[in-house]
Amino acid sequence: MGIDPGLADTGYALIRECNGTLVLQEGGLIRTNSQMALTCRLREIYEELMKVMESYKPSVVAVEDLYTDYRHPGTAVLMGHARGVCLLAAARYGLEVINYSPARVKKSLTGNGRASKGQVKAMVRVTLNLREEPGSEHVADAIAIALCHLRELKFRK
Repeated sequence: MGIDPGLADTGYALIRECNGTLVLQEGGLIRTNSQMALTCRLREIYEELMKVMESYKPSVVAVEDLYTDYRHPGTAVLMGHARGVCLLAAARYGLEVINYSPARVKKSLTGNGRASKGQVKAMVRVTLNLREEPGSEHVADAIAIALCHLRELKFRK
């Protein structure tokens, strides 16, 4: 399971291998209302991830590491809260968590650690032979994170 944590939008994706072909089992977006209290938004992310984990029973969770622009430190704090509940959901479900930097994910998928969001979405579509690109960049990122982890596993063998 790949997770792209965010307070407003958390993307998730589950990929499985079927007869040597990678298949997108599920990809979705957990969107929270910015008018809600922080604690309510975090609870919503946690509860929705728990539902997904219960339904699809992933074997591992790959999560994007925190990245922040030094000019916006508040964003890192909010993203840290969201990432924390993603990690809590994985721990609650007893799953191993693997962290990947955004640059590592991009390089794994596109060959370029500084690839644009558009390039990532295009490679997700091509890699999984999807009819169209994912509508949300957060879902595309979650798929890319899951694909990065699967590639890392193949290299370790």
